Amino acid sequence: MARTCLSIILAAGEGTRMKSSRSKVLHEVARLPMVAHVARAASRAGAARLALVVGRSAEAVEAAVAREVRSVTTHLQAERLGTAHAVLAAREAIEEGHDDVLILYGDSPLIRAETLRRARAILRTGADLCVFGFRAADPNGYGRILTREGQVLAIREEKDASEAERAVDLCNGGAMAISGRIALDLLTAVGNDNAKGEYYLTDVVEICRSRGGTIRAIEADADEVLGVNNRVELAGVEAIWQARRRRELMLAGVTLQAPETVHLAHDTEIAADVTLEPNVVFGPGVNVATGATIHAFSHLEGASIGEGASVGPFARLRPGTALSRDAKVGNFCEVKNASIAEGAKVNHLTYIGDAEIGADANIGAGTITCNYDGALKHRTVIGANTFIGSNSALVAPVRIGDGAYVGSGSVITEDVPDDALALGRGRQVNKPGRGREIAERNRAAKAAKADAKTAAAE
Repeated sequence: MARTCLSIILAAGEGTRMKSSRSKVLHEVARLPMVAHVARAASRAGAARLALVVGRSAEAVEAAVAREVRSVTTHLQAERLGTAHAVLAAREAIEEGHDDVLILYGDSPLIRAETLRRARAILRTGADLCVFGFRAADPNGYGRILTREGQVLAIREEKDASEAERAVDLCNGGAMAISGRIALDLLTAVGNDNAKGEYYLTDVVEICRSRGGTIRAIEADADEVLGVNNRVELAGVEAIWQARRRRELMLAGVTLQAPETVHLAHDTEIAADVTLEPNVVFGPGVNVATGATIHAFSHLEGASIGEGASVGPFARLRPGTALSRDAKVGNFCEVKNASIAEGAKVNHLTYIGDAEIGADANIGAGTITCNYDGALKHRTVIGANTFIGSNSALVAPVRIGDGAYVGSGSVITEDVPDDALALGRGRQVNKPGRGREIAERNRAAKAAKADAKTAAAE
């Protein structure tokens, strides 16, 4: 029978150093709130039950997590009396009786599911407690995890550590896993006999040891346990997340010509043999199929890109965009809520919104679908093998039939039948000699202005 797991995420901190009207844990990394990253890792590590300890913006924090984990409850920490006190705010969830209890922090979004699974595996061996450590090149300022023969003896704050203990480079990462059988007993035994009068979670280590319990430590990457306290640290964590994900994509067969300039969202999906040129930005909800090329300085969000498709450079694909195999959206184009069928081409300086474009259609430069009438959006349907001449305006709702042609510079307000030619522009009129007359008039006006300026100067 599978072991059950409760994950308690501490997300009640005020986050005053963020200088923000939002709760700290709602600030985003890769376009996903930090607390949701933690919840996602916990869920992937097998924590089917999640308890959020909240303070400020409780409803918003719960909503961010509920999208990642189905079974989530919130528990208000009305007073800030230390980390053990925060965990006990979720007493009701602990009392449900889970095999494993993970205690995590909502402002540490880089924690990996694999690391959490390793901690749970330690509990499966019969350990009562597993603490998360990391190796620091400069451990100054961190609490140290003191061990002997594989057993954790204590977590010592630096100010309380001896000189020998300060030489230890295994530092406390904060998170821990506790056997659900003893979790509540350990937490309620924590006292506040210290200078700050607070209940420290780290005290459970010595309490557990004094009772003959087995305590072990796992090592996580230092990046995984980084907490975010201000915008500088948020940017640093973002950079780490991006570098980690870029590396994963390149190892999976994606070409990033200038990796450090590509910015990904938490759910960006890119297949092998895709090429990403420099300065490409992905918002949420993008998937790119094999063989596609995203050219430089393009921005994609909520879009699906088919095999062999080409986007950009300098293109913007907004939510609801779907490009089929070998479709093309050229430079300085914008596409929104539109499907572009196989082999169709949307050429430069074009806006396609609320539209359906058929296979092998050619949309000329400067074409726009006029989808908004000031109150409502309307749809444009362009058939297969159509040719839309440059600088045309298609006033929705309108349908251009299969095989139809639209002359350049046309304003189309009525449906165009299959295989028809539509011209929606004024007839050209040539006036012989009129161009010369205009040029002479302009030269005379410029000369008069120059004479007046000279006279004024004299």
